[in-house]
Amino acid sequence: MDLIFAGPGRAGLALSLASIGAGHRVVGVLARDPEAAAAAADRLDALPLPWDHDLPRSDLLVVAVSDDAIDEVAARLAGRAGSVDGAVHLSGLRPVGALDALGGPPIGSFHPLQTLPTPDAGAARLSGSWIAVTSGDNAFADRLFSYATSLGAHPFELEDEAKPLYHAAAAAAANFTLAALATSQELFAAAGVDFQVAEPLIRAVIENALDMGPAAALTGPAARGDVGTVRAQMRAVRAAAPHLAADFAAMVRATARVAGTSALMEEALA
Repeated sequence: MDLIFAGPGRAGLALSLASIGAGHRVVGVLARDPEAAAAAADRLDALPLPWDHDLPRSDLLVVAVSDDAIDEVAARLAGRAGSVDGAVHLSGLRPVGALDALGGPPIGSFHPLQTLPTPDAGAARLSGSWIAVTSGDNAFADRLFSYATSLGAHPFELEDEAKPLYHAAAAAAANFTLAALATSQELFAAAGVDFQVAEPLIRAVIENALDMGPAAALTGPAARGDVGTVRAQMRAVRAAAPHLAADFAAMVRATARVAGTSALMEEALA
């Protein structure tokens, strides 16, 4: 396909590079900053496009900007997408209707369920990832499924109404996991222990969660309902890292809810 990307940030460049690697062609780049558009276009062997001209013929316009900027981009391109055969944004939260102002081409969303820390690392990680596809146009949705498959990804259908909850689940899987690990890192440091000693444990926990399901893989004192051990842990955290005490207690409560030991853990935390 011939693609136009609006927003050459990490996500936009990652998907651009993966698309080129899959045999597609990026024909144009739009950006708020003309220098950023020129730099991205040069890397992608594409043209930097002006906002005040009609878009060139393309199979797909990809709006790869922040969630809050999608409506603004669609409004700026209103009436200029007549030669575009379809448009998507990359948000897993915003509805497809955020692109309504474009007028004309079928619209949808295309959300890679993957972390894209840099353009190159993100492009490499898209293969094997899952991609949420949303569109009220069945023929266009089929095209987006084919596009995802061409990247080596696994597309799945996501209803517009389910997006906020889906996005919350994705944030829990990615951000909450890292927040828990950051807490662990601080506590290891307070104990004078290098965080790297936990690497085999962390890898085993993640593998078990994926193989068995998170609830079945759960172990430890909160899961066992071990009141004395959790009390000792809380005393140690309050003494050595009091700024982490509330977070640690919240994580104990979350663990106990999954394990069915909430009453015992409230006794321990009290």
